[in-house]
Amino acid sequence: MSDGLTILVVDDDADFLEQMQVQLTRAGFKVLTAGGQREARAILGSHEVDAAVVDLMLENADGGFSLCHYIKGRTPPMPVILVTGVTHETGLEFDAATTEERSWVKADVFLAKPVRVEQLVREIHRLLKEQT
Repeated sequence: MSDGLTILVVDDDADFLEQMQVQLTRAGFKVLTAGGQREARAILGSHEVDAAVVDLMLENADGGFSLCHYIKGRTPPMPVILVTGVTHETGLEFDAATTEERSWVKADVFLAKPVRVEQLVREIHRLLKEQT
């Protein structure tokens, strides 16, 4: 079910990018990676992407929020999964469960780091299925 689907993973942590590329490729996805917002925007402008996995904190504290707004403004139906280590580090929980939260967050799902690849793959498939 993953064959032919392209996932963009955006994170300023090179180790996380490498880990996600290996694991998502193993799960059957084509994976594009970006180390920040500018690189992600360039990829989105030149490649067809089915879903995005975006870190909350990129070049600045709200970089992930900004990129999610950009993606949803450009391609509203594209599933966007926001990942963050903030919950683990601070105990603060982020969510996009309510309509109000989704209206300003612009992400379909929040996942806490460390991300379990099985959960990530399950969420990608669920979101893409809801899209059709």
